[in-house]
Amino acid sequence: MAKTKTTYFCQNCGTQSAKWIGRCPSCNEWNTYVEEVVSKGDDLKIPGISSTSTQRASKPQLVNEISLSEQHRIKVYDKELSRVLGGGLVPGSLILFGGEPGIGKSTLMLQVALNMKNLKVLYVSGEESEQQIRIRAERIGINNPNGYILTETATQNIFKQIELLQPNLVIVDSIQTLHSAYIESSPGSVSQIRECTLELMRYAKESGTAVFLVGHITKDGSLAGPKVLEHMVDTVLQFEGDRNHVYRLLRTTKNRFGSTNELGIYEMQGSGLREVTNPSEILITAREELVSGVAIAATMEGLRPMLIETQALVGSAAYGTPQRSSTGFDLRRLAMLLAVLEKRCGFRLGIKDVFLNIAGGIKVEDPGIDLALVCAILSSNEDIPISPKVCFAGEVGLSGEIRPVNRIDQRISEAQKLGFEHIFISKYNKKGLDVKSYHIKITMVGKIEEVFGLLFG
Repeated sequence: MAKTKTTYFCQNCGTQSAKWIGRCPSCNEWNTYVEEVVSKGDDLKIPGISSTSTQRASKPQLVNEISLSEQHRIKVYDKELSRVLGGGLVPGSLILFGGEPGIGKSTLMLQVALNMKNLKVLYVSGEESEQQIRIRAERIGINNPNGYILTETATQNIFKQIELLQPNLVIVDSIQTLHSAYIESSPGSVSQIRECTLELMRYAKESGTAVFLVGHITKDGSLAGPKVLEHMVDTVLQFEGDRNHVYRLLRTTKNRFGSTNELGIYEMQGSGLREVTNPSEILITAREELVSGVAIAATMEGLRPMLIETQALVGSAAYGTPQRSSTGFDLRRLAMLLAVLEKRCGFRLGIKDVFLNIAGGIKVEDPGIDLALVCAILSSNEDIPISPKVCFAGEVGLSGEIRPVNRIDQRISEAQKLGFEHIFISKYNKKGLDVKSYHIKITMVGKIEEVFGLLFG
């Protein structure tokens, strides 16, 4: 009988050690080492894949001598997912798809599997039965004659079915439920997640099949499992949103084949997730009467321009200590903007409560919405509403100046397309901008005081 072999793994970065260590020497985290049973086989054999990797050259080659074969991306019948991936699926890519419980990960992945009717798709589920998946498919209302469902958690059995089926796309839900016979630790452990991902990565690279891996999220919002998992995959997608809102955001935090600044927006409905092609019309509230503290900002998410509604409420501090609250925006940047208004512009906001909200439940990191936030705060402080036909695009500096923002032409075009009549931008964006080509009134400002005078007199 073989002796049981155990080792210690860091739950944060995956570094292993022969004995327990209080502080990980790799990631410097404390108390992250956990003992796991490891008994790996001598020959890691994946069915259908040669262990010697005969499909690739085994000797070094000069860069100029490597032959280029043009690989067309696989068309994804989901415009939002295709935009985030960079224009479609790359054959042989490994994609990690993470999100909080109940956010809609399995629903979106099942929609992708059922929509790709020209490909043979295998949906592997380790969390649900065939009947549960069929019920969700009936609710979505999509039927794919080439869509196959497999409920299995053992990777060896999964690869046997893959060898028989030869699918064009594999979706695994989720990677934390899989286990390999070559590792004796329980499913979800660091060694199991790493081993199962390694086997799927070898299969994807050597067979040219795209693989989706659905991952769980920990309490602090990061992907469960070792950090090395994110380094092994080609693309990391983050599915986020507020359960109290119907909108879901799909972001990419890593992409070897495209941009990491793109954003996909979905609306959760009873029949599944619906793509939101024009988020500006949804994120702006239709109001019958003017309300103070509301300003429209022209922002950019990757290559997509959007108009969002910023809301502010300024009131007297009831208990002596002013409160600062922000939803969908960085609280530290809000404190910086209030300090600029206090120090540079003379507005006495230090003794007042300030509450900030980005409508629609989305989170924005673009500094180009600073000017809209400042105008919303001043509008609430003076109790004077801003015209709903006015929008803003500008970054606020520490000296109170309005700094230029990128892609100003796309922001102006989006505002003009949605019927806005007036937009405030930085005067430093004037270079290379053809003002005469737009039908919208463009006002260029350099200081917050100029904007205040033009808006509120």
